[in-house]
Amino acid sequence: MKARTVVIRKQRIAIRTIALLGLASLSGFGAVAQTQTWYLDPPHSAAQFSVRHMGISTVRGTFTKVNGVVQDSPDLSKASVTVTIDASSVDSRVEMRDKDLRSDNFFDVAKYPTITFQSKKVEAAGSGKLKVTGDLMIHGVTKEAVLDVDGPTPPFKDPRGKSHRGLSASTTINRSDFGMTADAAMVGDQVTIQLDVELVDQAPGPPRTGPGGPPPPPPAK
Repeated sequence: MKARTVVIRKQRIAIRTIALLGLASLSGFGAVAQTQTWYLDPPHSAAQFSVRHMGISTVRGTFTKVNGVVQDSPDLSKASVTVTIDASSVDSRVEMRDKDLRSDNFFDVAKYPTITFQSKKVEAAGSGKLKVTGDLMIHGVTKEAVLDVDGPTPPFKDPRGKSHRGLSASTTINRSDFGMTADAAMVGDQVTIQLDVELVDQAPGPPRTGPGGPPPPPPAK
C-alpha cells in the first residue's frame, strides 16, 4: 500500500512537471512570435572571403569591423537584414597584400570606405534555412546578391539576461561585376563570402577598455 502511494505521488509530480514545461514552452513561443530587432555582436561575428590564387590555391581573409541589424519576424515579409563592413579592416594576414587590397587596385577604401548589404526579400528555404535577396554594395557598385542562411538559432539567454542567437550566411560574387579587375591573371574572379554572426537583443555598447586604457566617452547631453 505504501509503495503504491509513493508511485501515485511520483506520477502526480511528473504530470505537474510536464504541465509547467508546457506552459513555459508556450510562453517562449509567444516571445519569439513577433517582430523583434537583433543587433550583430562584433566581437563574436566575422565576415570572411576566399578567392583562388593562380588557379592552384585559395587565399582567405576577413574584415575585422562588421556591424548589422536584423529584423526577425514570423511574417517574413517584415523581416530584414542590414550589414555594414569597414572595408579598411580587411586582413589577409599579409601586410603588403592588405595595403594593395585597400588601394585603388581593389577596394579603394579612401574613396569607398564601406561595404553594405541591404535585404529586399527574405524567404524560407527549408527547415532552419533562409534565402535573403538584397543589394550588395562594394567599391561603390551595387549589385543584387543572394545570401544562403543557416539559422537563426533559437534565443539563448545569458546570466545577465541578454538574449543571443546565431546564424551563418554565404554567397559567391564576381569581383569584376564590382569594377575590381586588377591582377586578373593572378587572382580569381569568383569570391566566396562567408558571414558567421552572433546576434543580441540589445544594441552593443562601446568596446570595453583594458587596464590603463582611456576611459569611455561621457554620455551625450
